[in-house]
Amino acid sequence: MWEQIYEKIDALYNRMVEDRRYLHQHPELSFEEKETSKYICNRYDELEIPYQKNIGGYGVIAKIVGGKPGKTVALRADFDALPIQEENDVPYKSKVDGVMHACGHDGHTASLLAVAEAVLPFKDELEGTMVFLHQPAEEYAPGGAKPMIEDGALEGVDAVFGTHLWATTPVHTIETTNGAFMAGADRFEITFKGKGGHGAMPHQTKDPVVMTGQAIVELQQVVSRRLDPLQSAVLTIGVIEAGEAFNVIPDTARLQGTVRYLDKNVQDQIIDEMHKVLKGISESYDAEYELDYVKGYPPVINHPAETEYYLNEGKDIPGVNQVNEVPPVMGGEDFAYYLEERPGTFFFTGAKIEGHDYPHHHPKFDINEEALPIAAKALVHGYKKYQES
Repeated sequence: MWEQIYEKIDALYNRMVEDRRYLHQHPELSFEEKETSKYICNRYDELEIPYQKNIGGYGVIAKIVGGKPGKTVALRADFDALPIQEENDVPYKSKVDGVMHACGHDGHTASLLAVAEAVLPFKDELEGTMVFLHQPAEEYAPGGAKPMIEDGALEGVDAVFGTHLWATTPVHTIETTNGAFMAGADRFEITFKGKGGHGAMPHQTKDPVVMTGQAIVELQQVVSRRLDPLQSAVLTIGVIEAGEAFNVIPDTARLQGTVRYLDKNVQDQIIDEMHKVLKGISESYDAEYELDYVKGYPPVINHPAETEYYLNEGKDIPGVNQVNEVPPVMGGEDFAYYLEERPGTFFFTGAKIEGHDYPHHHPKFDINEEALPIAAKALVHGYKKYQES
C-alpha cells in the first residue's frame, strides 16, 4: 500500500505545482488568510474528505479514518505569506502588491493536499487516522499553532509531524536533529525617556540618542560576556528610531529587536541581564526606560524516537538520497507548540534551485518544485513509521 501511495503522490506532481503556483499568486498575510482557507476547504469538498474550518482563526482540520485500528497521527502545513514585494520574474509571481510567499508555505500546503488525495483511495487499508492540520499565521506571533491547539486540534492525536521546504538545502535531502532544532523567538521594544532640547546645548538635556547608542553596544555583551559560551543565543537590534530634526535632541528614542535561544533558562537570564543594562544606562543619565519584552514561540524540541525515523531510515523515502543531522537553526517556528503537547518531529526538506541563491524571507525567494512530492512522501513516512512503532 505505501509504495502505491508514494506512486500516487508522484502522479499528482502537476496538481501540486498547480496548487502551489495558485497560492503563490494569491498570498495572504498572517491572520488574514480567508481565501486561502476557502481554497483548502474546496479541495476537501472535492475529495469528499470531512473537515472542520475556522479552527484557531482560519485553520482547517481534515481527517481520513482508516479501515483498520491504529494510532492517530497529525501532519501539519502552514499557509500564510509575508509583507514582502516579490522581485522574481516568473509566470506565477504574486498578484498582491507588497505580499508574497517568501518562505515556502504555499508549497507546504500543496504537498499536504497531495498526501490527502493520495491516501484516500487506500482508506480501507489504512491503519489509524490521518489528521491534516492546515495552519494559518505561522509567521507572526502569537501565531496560529497555539490557537488551533486551544480549539482542540490535537484532541485524540498521538503524534505530530511537520516539514519545512528549505531553499538553501539541495533537493533530495532531509535535515533534522534530535532535541533542540529551532530556536525560541522573542521580540522586544526599548524606549528611553529623556529630556529633549537644542542640539547646541546638550548639557541642558538628557539625551536618549546617546543612551540608545550605549544600549546597542552593551546589549551585545549580554550574549558575548554574560552567557555561558556553550549556550546558543542571539540578541539583534533591528530598528532604531529617534528624532525628526538634525539640530534637535528628542525626548525619547526607541529600539526594537529579537532574542533567539535554545534553552528556557537562557531566555530568563537574557531578560534579567537586559534590565540590568538598561537600568544602569538610564540611571546614569537620570532618565527612564521601558522594556516591552514579548515572549514568542518556544524552541522546537524534536522527540528522539520520532526523529530517528528520519535520521536512521530517511533514505527509505523515495526521492531522498541524503539525510543530514544538522546543528540547530536560530530561526523560530510555532510548530514548537505541537511538540510541547505531543511526540513528533520537525524536519527540513531540501528545495534549493541551483544557481538561485536567495534565502527565506528574501524578495527573490523561490523553491524547487521537485521538492513538493518529496515533502509529501516524507510526511507519509512519519505516519507509517509511527503506526509501526
